[in-house]
Amino acid sequence: MQSVCLQWDTVLRGGLVALLLVASATAAPAQAQDAPPPAVGVATAALRDMTPSVRYTGRAEAVDRVELRARVEGFLEHRLFEEGGEVAAGDLLFLIEKAPYEAILATRQAQVKVAAADVETAAAQLARGEQLLRGNNIPAAEVDERRARLLLDQAKVAEAEAAVRSTEIELSYTEIRAPISGRISRSAFSVGAVIGPGSGTLATIVSEDPIYVNFPVSQAVLTRMRQDTQARGGAEDVVVRAELPTGDVYPHPGTIAFAEVEVQPGTDTLPIRARFPNPDRLLTPGQFLGVAVELGEPSPKLMIPLAALLVDQAGTYVLVVGDDDVVEQRRVRLLERAGEGGETIVADGLQAGERVIVEGIQKVRPGQKVAPSAVAEGPAS
Repeated sequence: MQSVCLQWDTVLRGGLVALLLVASATAAPAQAQDAPPPAVGVATAALRDMTPSVRYTGRAEAVDRVELRARVEGFLEHRLFEEGGEVAAGDLLFLIEKAPYEAILATRQAQVKVAAADVETAAAQLARGEQLLRGNNIPAAEVDERRARLLLDQAKVAEAEAAVRSTEIELSYTEIRAPISGRISRSAFSVGAVIGPGSGTLATIVSEDPIYVNFPVSQAVLTRMRQDTQARGGAEDVVVRAELPTGDVYPHPGTIAFAEVEVQPGTDTLPIRARFPNPDRLLTPGQFLGVAVELGEPSPKLMIPLAALLVDQAGTYVLVVGDDDVVEQRRVRLLERAGEGGETIVADGLQAGERVIVEGIQKVRPGQKVAPSAVAEGPAS
């Protein structure tokens, strides 16, 4: 009897466990169905007026670049700038020991006075000789000799004065000043070092505002640029835009400043130089940049944020949120990147007004219902 009761108890427990498992399995889909749709941020594909452009890779170059060198020899007494900082034209940067040149200057100034005294003596002797000559009390040859001595002493004064000016120039060279405004490099020499004309570059100054960006263009684009230049009235009216290494569009447009006179035979391209204002010092000499030359007139282009783009083995696609808030995968063909807000031009695959997911992409899949909310739009046209 006890054995039968134990068996019946086991059956009851097993049945209870089975019922609990069935109930749990039944509740799971119900809970999944009750879960709210994931929240995503969407942007609306919009038409904006964009000017056609041709893109290149360019390199920034300083408008002015100066290598500072010592013009006299001596101990470097002071370095009066912050390495890597900005300096203004005329700022005192290096100071070479002045004392030796001041001593030489004092000596040569004294030599001028000695030579001037000799001139006074020679002039007095010549005047006395001419007076004696009128009374035939002195040979004419001696008077000629006194006149020649005066001329010689006058020449010595001129020579001494020239030596003073030369020493004054050398003394001024002990002060090395900035010939241009710009950013200065590190110093190649420490205070206390002996420097001179053979020491090489002490430091380099590069101007930063404005700044050049050099890039090559093909002959076909060159022809279009010239046609556009004639239509607009001048090369200064052709707009050039730069893209920073971060991918952001540089906020200040540039203009064509110079075009080489001959096509490079090895590359079949023509070097072009654009000038950009650089008040915020975002562009640095030597920096590589994207360059876009705007050609033609603005026309409407379909724009979406770069954040909406996804890539797989089949190509580029976006996730579109339909009117029923259901996600759809959509293949797109891109024209080019443009705009200050990190946008791209869509050539095919989307229509104006359609919503694309830009935030929360990793949480959703095609066919899933979502809770969309608009994010900040790109720049207005």
